[in-house]
Amino acid sequence: MKRLALALVLLLSLAATARADYPEKPIRLIVPFPPGGVTDVVARQLAERLAADLGQPVMVDNKTGAGGVIASDLVAKAPADGYTLLLTTPNHTINAAFRASMPYDTEKDIRPIAIVGQVPMLLVSHPSLPVTTFKEFVDYARKNPNRINVSNAGNGTLPHITMELMMLRLQFQVTNVPYRGAMPALQDLVAGQVQAKLDNYTQSAQLIAQGKLNLLAVTSDARLKQFPQVPTVAETLPGFEGYLWMGVVAPAATPDPVVAKLAAAIKRFVSQPETQARFEKDGIEPGDDGPEEFRTIIGLEIKQWREIARVSRITVD
Repeated sequence: MKRLALALVLLLSLAATARADYPEKPIRLIVPFPPGGVTDVVARQLAERLAADLGQPVMVDNKTGAGGVIASDLVAKAPADGYTLLLTTPNHTINAAFRASMPYDTEKDIRPIAIVGQVPMLLVSHPSLPVTTFKEFVDYARKNPNRINVSNAGNGTLPHITMELMMLRLQFQVTNVPYRGAMPALQDLVAGQVQAKLDNYTQSAQLIAQGKLNLLAVTSDARLKQFPQVPTVAETLPGFEGYLWMGVVAPAATPDPVVAKLAAAIKRFVSQPETQARFEKDGIEPGDDGPEEFRTIIGLEIKQWREIARVSRITVD
């Protein structure tokens, strides 16, 4: 028995040492979207900084498909050693609420580490729509149910579900028009084929400045310093927020010391002046949520989205 106990102590000691030495080989950071989008850009900035901070290469791997389910399933079933990570977004919680079946359990099989940054959405409209404020938009939609066509990047994407939430809370009706990607949805808005869209700062800022789009409201909890004159949706609907957050997660059984080390490294990345300058340019708010705060956000979002799924009867394939 003594030998067995001694062997167990030795094994635990070796495991602790291994975790303390983490990482000892390259890390794979999976992104569930194609190259070029805001999530991919942030992933590459993060990978570069983590590599310098942790002393091992961090390789970005784009694994697209099924609204992020393919990438999340890969991470959920990967070895829980800290060498396979995922930079995910609210699709992570939307999938859990709107899909009839999932190959993994979002809350049990995947462990949150930290939110890197978040991007509020901008409600923009084509100049042909006879509204210039959010109040006018809501009033027009109430008086003309389904007359406003609102484009989005696809069924079940964050802009789609956020618009559904807005309609439910403010009691108006528009027609959500899904596209295969955010860019075609934006192009048709600029062309006047649709009348409105929930978009991000990077894509819309120049079009707003050129007068090609009107900015009606932002979904942040406070007004944006880039557009201080533009109200938040929350000024009409207290408590309303809509953020494209970007957060790092890992397999559920990833050891605490590894999670703590990664969370600390991500916090250092976010706090760098260079990072904050890049983020401000792209309209990204730096994240400050660690593992437990991130876990709470995921749980609250899933609950909120499930209520929308129940009321709207929307399903995502």
